[in-house]
Amino acid sequence: MSKYAIITSGGRQYRVEENRPVILQRLPGHQPGDTVQFEQVLLVHDDQEEAIGTPYLEGARVSATVVEEFKGEKIRVFKYKPKKRYRRRYGHRDRLIKLLVGEIRR
Repeated sequence: MSKYAIITSGGRQYRVEENRPVILQRLPGHQPGDTVQFEQVLLVHDDQEEAIGTPYLEGARVSATVVEEFKGEKIRVFKYKPKKRYRRRYGHRDRLIKLLVGEIRR
C-alpha cells in the first residue's frame, strides 16, 4: 500500500496518494503547471505508521501540480409542487481542477 494523506480544501476532505491524480473543486488563481501546497493535513499514513492530527498535523504538507482545469457534468434541478402550477428548472456545472500529487511530507 502506498503513502496517502487526507487533506482539507474548500471545506471538503480528500484522500490523496503520492503520484496519483485527484479532482478537486476549482482553486482560484492557479493555472496548469503551477505547484500547489496544502498545509491543512488531517492524516498521513505510510506502511510503517499513521499520524493523526488534532485537527491538523503540525509541519505536514502535500505538494501537487495543476494538470488541467475543466467543468464537471451538468446538474439539473427541478422543483415541483403539485396542484399549484409551480415548476422551476435550473442547472449548473461545477468548475473542477485536476492535480497530480507529488510529495506527502510529515
